[in-house]
Amino acid sequence: MSENNPEIQDDWLIRKCAVYDEEYKDCTSIRARLNQLFIFGKTLDCGQWKRDSINCYKWLEGDVKAGEELVHSEKQRRKERLGAHYKNDVWTKRKSPPENWASPLPEYIQKEYENSYLNVKSKEMKGEVPPSFDPHFQCTIL
Repeated sequence: MSENNPEIQDDWLIRKCAVYDEEYKDCTSIRARLNQLFIFGKTLDCGQWKRDSINCYKWLEGDVKAGEELVHSEKQRRKERLGAHYKNDVWTKRKSPPENWASPLPEYIQKEYENSYLNVKSKEMKGEVPPSFDPHFQCTIL
C-alpha cells in the first residue's frame, strides 16, 4: 500500500484508513443505532471497523501482521456480503449469455427511443445534432 511496506498477498483489498474511520463513525452514530434496532432488534457490534482502522494505521507504519489481519477482515466481509448470492439455489447460473442477447430491439421500442432524452443527449455528445439549450442561459426561479 505504501512504499515502505513489504508486499502481502491481496493487499489491494486494503482501503484507505479514512474509510474505516468513517465506517466506524457511521456504525456508532445515533441514526445508525436506531436503524439497527429497527432492522435487527439490537445494536450491532462495530468493533471490527475500529480494529480495521487501527490495523490500517499500523499497516501504513509497516506492520505486516496488521496488514494480513486487515486483508483477512476484508475477505470475511466480502464472504458475508456475497453469502446469499452463493447460497442461492433458486436460479440456475449461466455459463454464457443467451443466444439472442444482441438481437435488435422490437420496432415499437426503437420508435420510442428515437425521441427519448437519452438518444437526443447521445446525439448531442457525438456532435450529430446541435445542443438543444444555450449553456450561457441561466434561469432563476424566485
